[in-house]
Amino acid sequence: MSCLKILVVEDEKKNALDIKKRLQKLGHYVSEITEYGDKAIQKLGEVNPNLVLVDICLLGIIDGVRLADIVMNDFQLPVLYLTEDDSEIEQIYENRQTEPFSYITKPVAEQDLQIAIEIAVYKHQTKIKLQEQQQKFMAILKSMGCAVMITDTCGCIHLMNPIAEELTGWKQEEAVTKKLAEILSLVDKDTGVLIKNLATQVIQTGVVLNLPETLTLIAKDDTEIQIGGNIAPIRDDNGNLIGSVVVFQDITQRKQTEAQLVRNAFYDALTGLPNRVLFLERLSQVFERRKRRNNDRYAVLFLDVDGFKGINDSFGHGAGDNLLIEIARRLESCLRSADTVARFGGDEFAILIEDIKDISDTTNVAKRIQETLKLPIYIEEHKISISASIGIALSCSSYEQPENLLRDADMAMYEAKQQGKARYVVFNSQKSYHTNRPVKK
Repeated sequence: MSCLKILVVEDEKKNALDIKKRLQKLGHYVSEITEYGDKAIQKLGEVNPNLVLVDICLLGIIDGVRLADIVMNDFQLPVLYLTEDDSEIEQIYENRQTEPFSYITKPVAEQDLQIAIEIAVYKHQTKIKLQEQQQKFMAILKSMGCAVMITDTCGCIHLMNPIAEELTGWKQEEAVTKKLAEILSLVDKDTGVLIKNLATQVIQTGVVLNLPETLTLIAKDDTEIQIGGNIAPIRDDNGNLIGSVVVFQDITQRKQTEAQLVRNAFYDALTGLPNRVLFLERLSQVFERRKRRNNDRYAVLFLDVDGFKGINDSFGHGAGDNLLIEIARRLESCLRSADTVARFGGDEFAILIEDIKDISDTTNVAKRIQETLKLPIYIEEHKISISASIGIALSCSSYEQPENLLRDADMAMYEAKQQGKARYVVFNSQKSYHTNRPVKK
């Protein structure tokens, strides 16, 4: 070991000189000898020692134990206790949570002194390295973009980073030693079930658990946040499980964006009705179901608003949009909850009516729609009267593709317009339909 600068705090002069002599013989430099704790504190800043030897039974305002605390905590220096016997050290350990780096009994033997110094310096260096590692770890933890919570093997909180505090509403000092489920209160929004014992489950299995994205975090103030992440076991260098770590983040905005993207893909932005894509998907489902159950009957209605272009030209597109919204609401009011009405674009709508007994179930719906649309509509202080032409195609075994029903309903609708509008026509496969109207796909 290289030469160390050592401060000796010993109130018995004879012992102090003896210790100084032995230290010098071991190749160390005794920068100062002082009798009192307060004077030792003054000298610390002046001489910058590498190690402080402190007599436990130091006299004065600041005793040896208090001085050792100041040296270790405020000056971050190693302390070597000087004691008359081991019982003094044992008594200190019983009454204190902190302890010196090492101690040696008086009278001091050179070999024992050297070993004690080496142990004290080694422990100090190890402590400094550990503190540096902890500081780096905490810096990384605080800089992470996700919430992190660490538990012990009992599933109790050991550590939280600031984002975890923010999302849960709990401060680390409040959460430490509490069970994870108490701080990370999770509910499956699909089932309403409270999720418990995640940490215990991971520690028992030793397997990483991905959190389902159906989980809602109930924060301390009852705020609800959708989260995603995982919980993983923590192992020491020997592979032993020593706890778990939960890493999660707020995915509320992402889920809202995803939901909006899905809605944009399957719903009409103006009216909120299903669009062509969703309508054809539902029609395909009903079509496939009828293959398995021949008794199932359904119908497709295709509707076009009569004279809509004239309304747009007369009152403007804003009024036209408001009119389409009102038509959508009236169409919905004419149907059962199990039926589907969709906007195909412009002033065209399609309707899927399921579980019908005969054609009258469908024609009654068409009549109800016509009567409802006849009622006056007020748009921007204008009274508007409208009607619609409706084509109907009934399900039958001859259809090979679900889109063909939509095609035939479209053709029947165009026939209704040719017959004078404001009426409905049921498609008849035996009848010839003369139209230049393009087939809808």
